[in-house]
Amino acid sequence: MDVKPLHEMKDSWDYVKQFQPDRIRGEWPTLPEIFHITTGMYPEKKGFVAFHKEGEESYTFSELEKHVHRVSQHLLMKGVKKGDPVILTGKNSPRWGIAYLAIVEIGAVAVPIDYQLDAPTITRLIKFVEGSFLFIDKEKYDLVDLKEGGISEVISLEKDKPNYIMDLTFEEEKTCEGPVHTDLMGILYTSGTTGNEKGVMLTHENFLSDALQATHRSFLGPVPEDIWYALLPLHHSYCFTSVFVESLLNSGTCVFAASLSVGNMMKDLHDGGVTIISGIPLLYNKILKGLMKQVRSKGLAVHLYVGMMMRISGFFKRVLGLNIGRVLFKTLLTKANLINVKFLICGAGPLAPETFRRYQELGLDFVQGYGMTETAPISTLNPKDHFKLKSVGKVFPLVDMKILDPDEEGIGEISLKGNICCRGYYKNEEATKELFTEDGYLRTGDMGYLDRENYLYLTGRAKSLIVTEGGKNVFPEEIEDHFQLYQQIEQIMIRGYIMNEATRSEGIEMVVFPSEEHYRTQGMFDEEKIRHDIIQAVKEVNRELLPYKRISRLRLVDEALPMTTTKKIKRPLVESWLKTIEDKSFPV
Repeated sequence: MDVKPLHEMKDSWDYVKQFQPDRIRGEWPTLPEIFHITTGMYPEKKGFVAFHKEGEESYTFSELEKHVHRVSQHLLMKGVKKGDPVILTGKNSPRWGIAYLAIVEIGAVAVPIDYQLDAPTITRLIKFVEGSFLFIDKEKYDLVDLKEGGISEVISLEKDKPNYIMDLTFEEEKTCEGPVHTDLMGILYTSGTTGNEKGVMLTHENFLSDALQATHRSFLGPVPEDIWYALLPLHHSYCFTSVFVESLLNSGTCVFAASLSVGNMMKDLHDGGVTIISGIPLLYNKILKGLMKQVRSKGLAVHLYVGMMMRISGFFKRVLGLNIGRVLFKTLLTKANLINVKFLICGAGPLAPETFRRYQELGLDFVQGYGMTETAPISTLNPKDHFKLKSVGKVFPLVDMKILDPDEEGIGEISLKGNICCRGYYKNEEATKELFTEDGYLRTGDMGYLDRENYLYLTGRAKSLIVTEGGKNVFPEEIEDHFQLYQQIEQIMIRGYIMNEATRSEGIEMVVFPSEEHYRTQGMFDEEKIRHDIIQAVKEVNRELLPYKRISRLRLVDEALPMTTTKKIKRPLVESWLKTIEDKSFPV
């Protein structure tokens, strides 16, 4: 069979058509089908790679296929059937990937759980899912209550614990039907920013149709030579789809990061030759701050010169379509181990347009998207050759997006239909019913608007809306964006406070956890001076904002705000926590 790789196809769906119905049985592929197709095309190419103190851990696609077969046969021998939930919790690693592929190979349902959760919470989720088999890292191996969770077998993802995944065996070959595209592939727990996690039920069709739309050449257009970086936790749908599934779909190599530390990341970028990164605003802001700090350390003249050249580079890229940034800033990018990077993909939260612009000026294609776990998760992406700085991207070709109850500016709740939309929440009919409108559109809970070219612009979360004294609506996120590049601020949360009890109108308060690292390097430890410095930053931003959006009260906190593993602030938990600590708020 004469097969063309995905990057040579005009449209992503043409890649699928050439394998139907022999190797792809349904309308959409399953993850096992894609994995075996890639293995057949590139058997000796490295599929999974990780770097440890002991050296490199890597597996070719043919080696991965053998390991996946061995583990899936072990599960079949132990009685796992199609549709059974199998739980998986651990750090990013090639063995995590092998476990996931083995689970879905036999049509079972993978249930990845955040390994950073405490053991009682993991136990509670395991019990709720009612799975009998558990893949787990050594840190939690002896802590999870297996009896309470109803687990019959534990498989270790690391070799210094019993029943190590790479040592599993099976007695005889068993056949299984395997999944079809409409079958459940995973149950993913949402971040739990409200404190109440929900299990999102996602099919093979949800994940693969999403990945194929993102791969469409008008958006990313990756090639088999690309090396993808699994930096964010893989239990989260964003990294799972944008890196794990995409690397398999595009026959690329996946490098697994053991942690989110910038130091570890820099080593992986260098050793792995990474070309595509999926990250979050917090990470990209830290990297950009580090780059700009290097520039400032060279003196005022160099700082001004680099700033001018960045503007020129941005003009060439935006107006003429020429990327001269890689040449102008080759030394800077090389020192930061970013010289090989083709795309920086940002998701899991809003990114300040200023950050987006600066990366583009440095010669790095910065691709921002929007989505949620319930949509597998990407629904929009900024095309690399036709991006809009203030937009979170163009709506995917097969997604029907509309704005519910738009106001006079076109702003309303974002809703959508399409192959990427989940089935609902596991064992939660009430929440599932609330998720969809009567005509079947999935409600995101996010507010925004669409332009004439079907590009989406976010304004904030419906639940965090602030209503000012003049009756104006303000979304915290649009103010928080302005502070992303202020080095003196580690964390920020904008919220409303009651200014007038009679009218219940709200003022705007900024809750700040100052950056200890920044003030330590500045030799500033006096609380009064720190407060004054942050007030000056607030005043700078206030001058950029419309009068009704300006911050009128500032509150400093001495501890970090509670966050999810993808670094989103847990607003409801913060609201409760603030009531229990000393109120250090003052007018701006």
